[in-house]
Amino acid sequence: MPSATEDVIVGLDIGTTSTIAIVMTPSGEVLGSASRPATLSSPEPGFAEADPAQWWANAREVLREALNATQGKPVAVSVTGMLPAVVPLDAEGAPLRASIQQSDARNSREVSDMRARLDETAFLARTGQGLTQQLVAPKLRWIERHEPEIFARIAHVVGSYDYLNYRLTGRLSIERNWALEAGFVDLADHELADDLVAESGLPRSAFPRLVSSHQRIGEVSAEAAAATGLPEGAPVFGGAADHIASALAAGLTEAGDVLLKFGGAGDIIAIADRPEPDRRLFLDYHLVPGLYAPNGCMASSGSMLRWLAALIGGGADLAELDAEAAAVPPGADGVRMLPYFLGEKTPIHDPYARGTVTGLSLGHGRGAIWRAALEAVACGFRHHLEVLTDSGRPARRLFASDGGSRSAVWMQIVADVCGDAVHTLGDSYGSSVGAAWVGAVAAGRASWDDVAAARRLGAIYAPKAEPVAVYNRVYADYRALYESLKPFFARGAQS
Repeated sequence: MPSATEDVIVGLDIGTTSTIAIVMTPSGEVLGSASRPATLSSPEPGFAEADPAQWWANAREVLREALNATQGKPVAVSVTGMLPAVVPLDAEGAPLRASIQQSDARNSREVSDMRARLDETAFLARTGQGLTQQLVAPKLRWIERHEPEIFARIAHVVGSYDYLNYRLTGRLSIERNWALEAGFVDLADHELADDLVAESGLPRSAFPRLVSSHQRIGEVSAEAAAATGLPEGAPVFGGAADHIASALAAGLTEAGDVLLKFGGAGDIIAIADRPEPDRRLFLDYHLVPGLYAPNGCMASSGSMLRWLAALIGGGADLAELDAEAAAVPPGADGVRMLPYFLGEKTPIHDPYARGTVTGLSLGHGRGAIWRAALEAVACGFRHHLEVLTDSGRPARRLFASDGGSRSAVWMQIVADVCGDAVHTLGDSYGSSVGAAWVGAVAAGRASWDDVAAARRLGAIYAPKAEPVAVYNRVYADYRALYESLKPFFARGAQS
C-alpha cells in the first residue's frame, strides 16, 4: 500500500447497471475499488431512464470506500459513463427529470422528422453519425413535444459523466465524444456547429463548453470533498465515454484490435486512423490523439440478462444460471431469442424491434432460456463483426471486458458463435481503469505507451469445431428471425 504522500489516480464509472470507483497507481496497479448497483428504469416500452441523484449518491459512497482502502494522495480524478445520456438541468444546475439513456428508443417520430428535413448522407459525412435514435436532438425534441413545461425550463444539457464532473467541480462542460455521438460536432473542425445544435430546439447557450478527455476542467470543490473523501483541489479532467475508456483499458491502439464490452449494453469497438462514417455504426474519438473508434452498441445486453434473471431466476444468482445453461447443448435445444428488449441500435437501428423468444416447449427449463439469451447477445456481436469486415475493417484480435467477461460459459459461447478466439482481460474493472488512465496521462503521470504495456490478459477462449458448426445455423436463424418479424414489430408500434 502506498504511503500518504505517494500519488494515486481515481477513476469513476457511471455505468448502466453499477457505479464503480477505483484507486490506481500511475503504473496501473489497482489499490482499492468499490461498487454500488444502479437502476435502469423502463416505465414504458422502449423507454430507458436513470436517476442522476442515484449516480451522485452512489459516487459519494464508492469514492469514500475506495479511498479508505488506500493511503495515497489523489493527483487526478477522471469520470467515465454511458453516452450519450441526456441530463437536462435547470438554471441552478438541478436535474429536471430522469436521464434519457443512450439505449432509449422513444424518439422514433422525432428521428423521422429529422430525416424529412435533412439529407442523411450529407449529415453522416459531416458528423460521422446516421440519423438514428442515438442522437441527442430527437431526444430533446421528444421532451419538447411531450413535456413542454420541462423543456421550457432547460438551461443546460449534459451527459452522465459531465453531470458527475459538475457535482465534483461546480463547473459545467460537455466532453467531446458526448457531443460527437450527439450529432452536434462537425468533423471538419471538430467543434460544435450552431446549425446542428439548433436541431435540438434549444439555444446554443444550453450546451456548455466543449472539453477534451484530457483537459483539466476544474478541481474538487470543498463541498464535493466533504461528500466523497476526495481532497479539495484535486484536479478533475474531462473524462471519457465508457466504451472508449474500456478500449483504452484493454490496450487497443492498433487497427484490427476489437473490444467486446459486456456491460449493461453490449458494445463493440474497433480502431481506425481516420474517420470513415458508416451508418450502421457510431463514430467516436479514440482517447489516443489522432485515432478514431468506429463502434456499435446493442441496447440491452447485461441489462436484459439481469431483467431475465429476476423474471425466471427464482433467487438464483448469475453463476447458478450459467451452470444450468452449460448443461444445455449449443443451440439451446432449439430455443432462439432476439435481444432487442429496448429496441435495437447498431447495426439495424430499429427502435420498433422487440425482444423475442421462440422454439419453447413444455420440456424446456430455465437453463435453455438462459443459454438462448447468452447466445443471442453473442449473435449480436457476430453481426457487428460482419459489418466491420464488410466496411474493410476486419477484426484481427478480439478482446472482452467488463462484468460479463467474467462468465466462462458466456465467453466460450461468444468464441464459438464468432468463430474466433476471445482474449479476456486480467481484471474486471474495465471502464473505470480506462478513466483512471485518462487521468494519469492528463496529469503527466503516465504515457500512452505505459497504458498498452500495463494491459493484463486473462483467460483465452478458443472456438471449438463442433459448436461452431451448430452456431452457424443458430446465427442464420437469428438473422432470419428478425427479418421475418420486422413487419410485425413495425405494426405493433402503431397499435
